[in-house]
Amino acid sequence: MSHPEKVKVLVVDDDAAHAEATAESLERAGFSMSTVTSGNEGVRAIEAEPFDIVVTDLVMRDLSGLDLLRKAKARWPDIEVIVMTGYPSYETAVEALDGGAYDYLDKPVNLQILRAKLKKAVEKQKLVRDNLELRRQIDKRFGFQGIVGNTQRMRKVFDVLQQVSPSNATVLILGESGTGKELVARAIHQNSPRRGNHFVPLNCAALSESILESELFGHVKGAFTGATYDRKGRFEYAHQGTLFLDEIGDMPLPIQVKLLRVIEYGEIFRVGSNEPIKVDVRLVCATNQSLEGLIRDGRFREDLYFRLKVVTVELPPLRERLDDLPLLVDTFIKELSATHKKPISRITPEAMQLFYKYPWPGNVRELRNAIESMIVLTKDDVLDGDDVPNYITTPRATGDSRPGEAGETGVHLETAEKELIRQALAISQGNREKAAQLLGIGERTLYRKIKRFELG
Repeated sequence: MSHPEKVKVLVVDDDAAHAEATAESLERAGFSMSTVTSGNEGVRAIEAEPFDIVVTDLVMRDLSGLDLLRKAKARWPDIEVIVMTGYPSYETAVEALDGGAYDYLDKPVNLQILRAKLKKAVEKQKLVRDNLELRRQIDKRFGFQGIVGNTQRMRKVFDVLQQVSPSNATVLILGESGTGKELVARAIHQNSPRRGNHFVPLNCAALSESILESELFGHVKGAFTGATYDRKGRFEYAHQGTLFLDEIGDMPLPIQVKLLRVIEYGEIFRVGSNEPIKVDVRLVCATNQSLEGLIRDGRFREDLYFRLKVVTVELPPLRERLDDLPLLVDTFIKELSATHKKPISRITPEAMQLFYKYPWPGNVRELRNAIESMIVLTKDDVLDGDDVPNYITTPRATGDSRPGEAGETGVHLETAEKELIRQALAISQGNREKAAQLLGIGERTLYRKIKRFELG
């Protein structure tokens, strides 16, 4: 746990005497304290500097503790908030906890209990931050913002993403269905200066021309039958953020013309209106089709194509990056076993060999779904060949594995596992208890793996 003196705590309470008494008690326990006596002052303090923990009254004259809680979480997602109230009720307690509060205390507050809860909140926060740091370390070694890979083609993808994300350039993502195009688009947004604003996705293939036009540009009341009110479109909603247009190749030609105008002039017209509305939107588009082929067929505008492909990111299909299988499998097992609360200790080489033989027409999405099915249905903590879905093991789905893969499967998986353990030990500064918590495994399991991989 962090030393209390390094933990910054803000007390927000319009009862000045109670605020001071609370702050003095916590300061004696070694916390770095600040106090304000109104909700709006609390918001200004949170916006001005980062705090680790906020202790706030629920009922205040200008701004409620729940509103402050929401604003604090929006500004600093990992901040912990403890809500105090002199008007306790089950409903307000539930509302506070649902809103992301760490805990809920009745007033007058027992200061000894408050100090204990703060220390627990700090421990939780430290674990969350260590997990994020471990994820960043793994991303630095094996990926980018949750996109996993270690093959040469994926490393090239990560290099492009690192260069293009901080810019405002339009990006065209190419790849088969299931390769992770929306995940890449979200990663670009999250690593851009626009990350504090909306990321707005829209699938162009799922909508008719008239509905797509209204979805993109909005409409005014009376523009068509059923338009009973003015409505913002996706461009307006994504103002100063990122708009992700998936399956751009399926966009009807008349909408392509209007999209080109938005790119050129930075303004949209709602359906039924002649009033231009200025928009500042970064555009990221994706397709699993050949836009050059669509241009030759007269189904896609060449001038729009060149405006969209300022930077192109090509995602390889899973069958062309099978060396990433062990890393992807390990990532999905850890994620999905935690989601379904079913600890999985390992996957057998026999199961991995079946994975190598399968062509994965649905790509990474299909792999994730297969592993989720295996985790849900398995009766023990090991995923083996019997757990692999039937459609993967049927003769028509299998083929010859690549030379050397069958014997090397276990080695590849062990390499990824060894790297994860090494990173966890580094983040926890050799503290094996914390490393085990970061990895989501028991200490005894970790000790065995450290000895096996000769890491300690």
